[in-house]
Amino acid sequence: MERGKRDSSSSSEAASPAAASSRGLLLYHERQRLQLCLLHALNNLFQDKDAFTRGDLDAIAHQLQLHHPRQEKDHNWWILPLPSLVFKPHHNALTGNYDVNVLIAALEGSTHQKKVVWHDRRTPAASIDLAAHHLMGIMLNTSVPRLRGLWTSRHWTALRKISGIWYNLDSDLPAPQPFRHETHLVSFLDNTVAQGGEIFLIFNMD
Repeated sequence: MERGKRDSSSSSEAASPAAASSRGLLLYHERQRLQLCLLHALNNLFQDKDAFTRGDLDAIAHQLQLHHPRQEKDHNWWILPLPSLVFKPHHNALTGNYDVNVLIAALEGSTHQKKVVWHDRRTPAASIDLAAHHLMGIMLNTSVPRLRGLWTSRHWTALRKISGIWYNLDSDLPAPQPFRHETHLVSFLDNTVAQGGEIFLIFNMD
């Protein structure tokens, strides 16, 4: 699907009614649906329900697959041809579940022109300059239990500073959660890494 074209599976279907109000602010907050956490996290990061659609991310995953066709062969050597139509190298065709390559391509593409920087997990979160004027936000990739712990999956979460306050915009939360102080955010990030999560810093290019 071409960028700019909206489809019937628009992520706005998963958004909280009238967004989410916090401390007098009207924050946009999409809730979890299927395995579309990257879609929700991106739209929450941009505070815009139309920043990306599922069709946009599917198209990016498809382009990545075309540029690296061997990955599909290596990724699916153990499954039958029919399931291989579902389990793709960079996403699941039915539920989403997009990987970091889709994140980077979506943000660093010509439309949004952001810079994605992986934070070295060996370095404490206190080393992150949370006051940097060109820091747009933070994306986290964590392991979360599903179906009452029967299995785990990777989950994308967006954090962003809005009107001077950092918010956790996790689509699994009922509403955005503010961090009372940046030290609380730093502790949260350190705990995320300690539990096997990854931190990606999103920078504006201008």
